[in-house]
Amino acid sequence: MTEPEKTSYLFIINDSPYGSERPYNALRLALNLVKRPEALVRVYLIGDGVNCAIAGQKTPEGYYNVERMLKPVARRGEVAT
Repeated sequence: MTEPEKTSYLFIINDSPYGSERPYNALRLALNLVKRPEALVRVYLIGDGVNCAIAGQKTPEGYYNVERMLKPVARRGEVAT
């Protein structure tokens, strides 16, 4: 039996992690997609978006820690800067 064809998803994050909700929403969607075996998830961080990958971030009150959201995506998918 052949494997099902994978569907590729590319997320380009170019906003700072805590300046808007765009990086959070992109990572939230990527986290859900990366759990599917038929999905190939790629995240490309550019510009201010590279700050999402800084280790040991101090998260502002009321925000999710995007560094912690990015780690599972990097383990199961692909992340590039």
